[in-house]
Amino acid sequence: MIKIFKKIALLEGISLLVLLFFAMPMKYIFNEPIYVKQVGMAHGILFLLYIAFAVVLKFEQKWDLKKFFTISIASVIPFGTFYIEKKYL
Repeated sequence: MIKIFKKIALLEGISLLVLLFFAMPMKYIFNEPIYVKQVGMAHGILFLLYIAFAVVLKFEQKWDLKKFFTISIASVIPFGTFYIEKKYL
């Protein structure tokens, strides 16, 4: 379960970076909103998977509330999931 969560965390982190540093500039600088729709959908699915796995692992691994909150909030911070993967997983 942890291996799958690590992969999801990596993909979620990459999708957030692609959304912020590629898709958003393409939309607002070059007027190409299609990238935000496609990357945004992929990121949204990965975000939901990340949170769902975090909830399951909270109970399976008996994480305390602080650790669970830190892992969960890292998904909305650029590069946050990479830090979590190295420190907590």
